[in-house]
Amino acid sequence: MEYNHKQFGTVMVIGFLVPTIFILFLPFISGDFPPVLFIAIVVIAISFPIFYSLTVKIGGGILTCYFGVGLIRKQILLSDIKEFRAVRNPWFVGWGIRWMPGQYWLWNVSGLQAVELLLNNGKRFRIGTDDSENLVNAIQINKSSAA
Repeated sequence: MEYNHKQFGTVMVIGFLVPTIFILFLPFISGDFPPVLFIAIVVIAISFPIFYSLTVKIGGGILTCYFGVGLIRKQILLSDIKEFRAVRNPWFVGWGIRWMPGQYWLWNVSGLQAVELLLNNGKRFRIGTDDSENLVNAIQINKSSAA
């Protein structure tokens, strides 16, 4: 069973849109467009296509997740996953790519739901998703069929 789910990053998009609107209207208010605003627009323009979504795919014994257009991606062999479960992230962990010291890496674009993977090497990795039940089922089915 192949799995393919793309979550639109509502929180990330709003996080890019609000500062962009502010930056674009600031020159009308102040009458000036400082170079630092141009740099901010460039950073947002580069970041938006990278972080506007999070896609998770399972196929061929590999779980792949990537942000936006796919420049930032991670692949995990299903055989390297020891345990997995649906979890709810605390509100304060935020969105994007986060390291929770001594606990886990988190990749998330919106919401608080995630699937936590415990890998054979003892590391934990959380994938934020609005489809946690189906992702857990897909991992279970694909691990079972690969065994």
